[in-house]
Amino acid sequence: MSKVPLTNIKQYTEGSLKEKKEFINIFGKAIQEFGFVIIEGHEVPNKLIEDCYDQIIQLFELPNNMKSKYIEDGGLGQRGYVSFGLEHAKNNNKGDLKEFWHIGREYYENKDLELKSAKNIWPVKELPNFKDKLTTLYSSLDKISLVLLSAISEYLGIPKNTLPNMAKDGNTVLRALHYPPVTGDQFNSGAIRAAAHEDINLITILCEATEGGLEILTRQGKWLEIQSQKGQMIVDSGDMLSRITNEIIPSTTHRVVNPINAKNVSRYSLPFFVHAYENCELNILDKCVSPSRSAKSPPLS
Repeated sequence: MSKVPLTNIKQYTEGSLKEKKEFINIFGKAIQEFGFVIIEGHEVPNKLIEDCYDQIIQLFELPNNMKSKYIEDGGLGQRGYVSFGLEHAKNNNKGDLKEFWHIGREYYENKDLELKSAKNIWPVKELPNFKDKLTTLYSSLDKISLVLLSAISEYLGIPKNTLPNMAKDGNTVLRALHYPPVTGDQFNSGAIRAAAHEDINLITILCEATEGGLEILTRQGKWLEIQSQKGQMIVDSGDMLSRITNEIIPSTTHRVVNPINAKNVSRYSLPFFVHAYENCELNILDKCVSPSRSAKSPPLS
């Protein structure tokens, strides 16, 4: 494939049996062979996404000493603010050129899981509408994620609720990301906005970012730029999905490059990292093991 496939989720949620099978095939093959797929028809209002971007732009425009008040106790970064340059990709000693804010699940069906989860941090005083807008987006993306995991389950030939059941009440995180304009010193340092990495979770859903720069590493080893348009979202596969499918669906390497041939302005994005629930078993699915494909990973929670 020379470009990332595009498909419409309404084929799966509202379509005929033939249309559902077509979506499962296109979406599943794209995730397996490309690692990334673009979806439309998700029905998240564009106004909501715009409102969320407006909120996070205001958030990151706050002075550093004000943002620092919202750093999680213990510095784990599971919730709240994470300072510029702190995160770096695996096997890379240069910090990424970004700052971000983590939002986790607010509402759990399983109250035992809720007690074990990190608690959200909200800038209520500075941004009174932040919580409402971002939790509404979180809930919308959470529903979409279960639909997509259902389609992947069907593609793999397993019961359709297998993967959604792993993600229900999951430790899923919505990340509000800010990549500031890149300075001359940063260009010369070799650091980039997000160095090459794979996501650790099941799947990731990305609302359209405010600027380009996202690139994926194709199975042929070439970097390919990808950007969604209005009304579209990007979905990619992560380490957890790769593990439980015995690498039938590989985790996909991607990065966000510096704006060398583009406007050197701030870039904002809203990735939604879909995680399994706490202590979920990430053992390889029986369907993904065969005499010709032995298990590549030991059992793991």
